[in-house]
Amino acid sequence: MKTIVTTAGAPAAIGPYSQAIQHGNLLFVSGTLGMDPKTGEFAGAGIEAQAEQVLENLKAIVGAAGMTLENVLKSTVFLRDMNDFAKFNEIYARYFPAAPPARETVQVARLPRDAAIEISVICGA
Repeated sequence: MKTIVTTAGAPAAIGPYSQAIQHGNLLFVSGTLGMDPKTGEFAGAGIEAQAEQVLENLKAIVGAAGMTLENVLKSTVFLRDMNDFAKFNEIYARYFPAAPPARETVQVARLPRDAAIEISVICGA
């Protein structure tokens, strides 16, 4: 059975999709941007502020499903600029200090709202 997961602790979807879908013990979180859920604006222009905010947003969505970031099995990271890879890794490592999830990171030509970063995750209970 498919359950839609939503929280005001993360930005609302900006298109026809759910923040996350839970199916059994799995949680599929849609691509999330580094926007402040209260203002709808980016946390900042640079990778540091947006990366921090996107991870906080993911934490809120995962938490709304009764999970934590420790439940993240896989993440997909889209960067506007691969030159931000090292800075992003420093921030990411703070959120996943031990046994980090599987991950791929790719540079893309453009992200929604011209974001610097977008991340989606898959979690398991």
